[in-house]
Amino acid sequence: MTLVAPVPFLLKLVYSGFMAVLVPVYWYHYGPTNFLFFCDVALFIFLVGIWREDRLLVSIATVGILGTQTLWVMDFLGQLAGLSITGMTAYMFEAQRPLYLRGLSLFHGWLPFLGLFLVWRLGYDRRAFWAWTCIAWALILVCYFFIPGPTPVRGIKPVNINYVYGFSADVAQSWMPGFVWLALEMIALPLLLYFPAHLLLRSSWFRRGSRGRPIPI
Repeated sequence: MTLVAPVPFLLKLVYSGFMAVLVPVYWYHYGPTNFLFFCDVALFIFLVGIWREDRLLVSIATVGILGTQTLWVMDFLGQLAGLSITGMTAYMFEAQRPLYLRGLSLFHGWLPFLGLFLVWRLGYDRRAFWAWTCIAWALILVCYFFIPGPTPVRGIKPVNINYVYGFSADVAQSWMPGFVWLALEMIALPLLLYFPAHLLLRSSWFRRGSRGRPIPI
């Protein structure tokens, strides 16, 4: 009897090829700090998780990006229809960014579906929620204290990474003190995005994986 791998080998090759293109292109245009975005960190976690067929790593990346990338997809479709929902995909329509660069950013659209597929194949590890929450908190603090904040003159270099100064890349939010915004973000992301994703992924449809293997908890 032939055993079928949980993660198809062709998927591993295609994903690795995509990363082999994206990483140097992003590094050249955006610089290394761009890889502090939640979605970019998830890309690397997926890369290792796919090759190792590691349930925990795949679960961590999926629970971390499912909510945010779903919002990205909604906003992108809204922008195409002339309606900005969150504004997070406005950069996809900036003429100053090369078309191929914006094309690479379309990974935001398929990444959540890839995560769902991988968790369906491998199963969901419940430790992922707290693991990603800790990763996200660490990234938020690094971006707040070490990455430039919003500025009207920014070109395409990343600023205000992970929205630690508000939703705009041009000006910091002025609704509340900066440290209050930071604290609210650290509370709101796990509560409003990561935990709902965790509840979905721990459902019976994902928990054991498509191959029905028991999962240690």
